[in-house]
Amino acid sequence: MKITLQETTSSAIADQLVHLRDEGGAVALGRVFTLLVAAEADAVEDAIEAANAASREHPCRVIVIASEGPRSDPERTEDGLDAEIRVGRDAGASEIIVLRPRGGAAEQLDTLVMPLLLPDAPIVAWWPTTAPAVPSSDQLGRMAQRRITDVLGCEDPLGHLRELAENHAAGDTDLAWARATLWRGLLAAALDDVDVEDLTSITVTGRADHPSVVLLAAWLYGALGVPVTIADAPQAPALVGVTLSGGAGDLVLDRPVDTTILRITEPSGIHHRVSLPLRTRSDSLIEDLRRLDPDTVYEDVLTRGLPAFLDSQD
Repeated sequence: MKITLQETTSSAIADQLVHLRDEGGAVALGRVFTLLVAAEADAVEDAIEAANAASREHPCRVIVIASEGPRSDPERTEDGLDAEIRVGRDAGASEIIVLRPRGGAAEQLDTLVMPLLLPDAPIVAWWPTTAPAVPSSDQLGRMAQRRITDVLGCEDPLGHLRELAENHAAGDTDLAWARATLWRGLLAAALDDVDVEDLTSITVTGRADHPSVVLLAAWLYGALGVPVTIADAPQAPALVGVTLSGGAGDLVLDRPVDTTILRITEPSGIHHRVSLPLRTRSDSLIEDLRRLDPDTVYEDVLTRGLPAFLDSQD
């Protein structure tokens, strides 16, 4: 069900939510946090789709603040707020509030969303496209315990990743890190059977401009202390392989571009096959919402491992 409110206020939206709860069509019981989504006008529906999928594992109230795009009615030049409430089939396991502020109404976003927050519940802020250089200083970011960015949605992903490294605060994370979670788990398991001190070099294969590829390379460089290089594979969607070379031979993890099967080849020549599909944005968002405490491993890789790795490439 979708309810559209024109020329409204945050208080009127809150009243409508209470009315829906009283009518039995929607309830706030079981919602574990509020997810604030700051989306560009043309990215709103994609963001809602990902939030819907995530809400099935993490029931929450989703508040989407749509940046002002082209006006559907050029005559409407005044400040104001339009909104839409989605519940039931249109909202997954959550309730979704889409706010479309115009003019001055978009200047105080914290005040705009305050009446709509779930009481006594954590707040998570997510920027599915372009994010502020300092998320913790943003109006929405200051309200949130966790702040999730996605540099893959920016025009210059690696440049923005460097900005986030310089301005990191506890509670910040990026979906580029979550996209590499399965790879990190498989590598950690594979390294249990490898003499780390015997390693001489590591090659990470994938798109050299993909932030997940760069973060994984930085993680390996910082954790193992051996030279790491990225072998560019422009045709790859992201990460497609890691080779750990040592005196005893190579440990190779390889996922061909056209498959979802990872092949692991040990130095002894033994082969393993593991299912490893490419993670979607929804998968990555679900991953990040599983924890609301600061991700200290990500912080270390972003603020220490990444700069050190990039310096080693010069």
